[in-house]
Amino acid sequence: MTMGGAMSDHMTRRILLCLLLFTGVISTGALRLPAQNNQPDNTVFRITVDMVQLNVAVTDKKGDYVTGLRPWDFNIAEDGIQQKVATFGEGNETPRRLADFEPGDSKPKLVQPYAAQIKGRVKGGTAVFPEEEQDRVASLVAGASVFILFDTSNYMYRGFVFAQDAIAEFVRTLDHPDRVAFYSYSRDFSRAASLSQDRISVLRGVRQTVAGDDAALYNGLLLTLKDAAQISGRKVIVVFSNGPDNASMVAPEDVRELAQSEGIPIYMISTREAKLEPVSTAVFERMTSSTGGKVYFAKDWKEQQKAFANIRDDLAHVYSLAYYPAPNPNRGWRDIRVRLLGAHLKGFSIRTRNGYRPKLGRMAAVEGSPAPPSSTAAQ
Repeated sequence: MTMGGAMSDHMTRRILLCLLLFTGVISTGALRLPAQNNQPDNTVFRITVDMVQLNVAVTDKKGDYVTGLRPWDFNIAEDGIQQKVATFGEGNETPRRLADFEPGDSKPKLVQPYAAQIKGRVKGGTAVFPEEEQDRVASLVAGASVFILFDTSNYMYRGFVFAQDAIAEFVRTLDHPDRVAFYSYSRDFSRAASLSQDRISVLRGVRQTVAGDDAALYNGLLLTLKDAAQISGRKVIVVFSNGPDNASMVAPEDVRELAQSEGIPIYMISTREAKLEPVSTAVFERMTSSTGGKVYFAKDWKEQQKAFANIRDDLAHVYSLAYYPAPNPNRGWRDIRVRLLGAHLKGFSIRTRNGYRPKLGRMAAVEGSPAPPSSTAAQ
């Protein structure tokens, strides 16, 4: 390797490290950092998690959603430590405290995914929803903040216009969510339309995208996660991609861990068949499943429409659970396991994020004095 190449690799690693530190993907395990220049360091780092929020999808073997469950149907363990549910909600309802629920047995019901019921029409080669169906799917995601990330790399050349049509239709059916944002990426990242209730600006951003060059998917996804993490309430990231990543500086595992820690589900729609890109397929499946989302491989516009409808279904039928973590000395990665209780719920499957990393709180302390109260970091 030449000296210039070595210096370039070194600078790349330095930039990557700074980016990860800035986003909180890499954290230090020590509570007190060592002093420099032999000077006493009075800075204290403490970790306290205020509340952990989970989006939990429950389905049967056919993929139908299980509705009608109650807080006591769920068991949550963090690093094997049992947790007590603090708030609970289903679908688009506002989460409530446990005291607001009347004791009694749950009455689970099976709901077929709305995507399986779609009877689209075709106009000019593009599938559209009848007006009465648009009203139905629009109500499914009320209250969600949706971040859409679109692949404009040269992988998308062949189906670029069709992809724009699919995303535009998806945005039009999202009539009542709080806000929608539209971003795009190739080698560069673009915030084409910031988070807003204005659908016109989002659609304009979709139509103004142009095809680029290489694909830096994970760079773009990391920046999208950073934006979404600043927003309160329910949020989701939907990625429309047509190929592997060949230009990012960050690793997909680091992006995945950040999404898990922030509690943001990632859904991915890939227009390439899974067998064509086995490595990307494995990465996409791991990233989505571990955050509570899902990946879809849609080789034509019909499957793309169905994938978008499935995402709307998920937002409409997930359970929102939150808990205050029981005392846990672990300052690193914390494993989350959720299971269903009761013989009547056997055979059902759960999909949610599988863990998080607590954030570090930084504060100053006078040398020799008691440590100040712990800061909090909501998850």
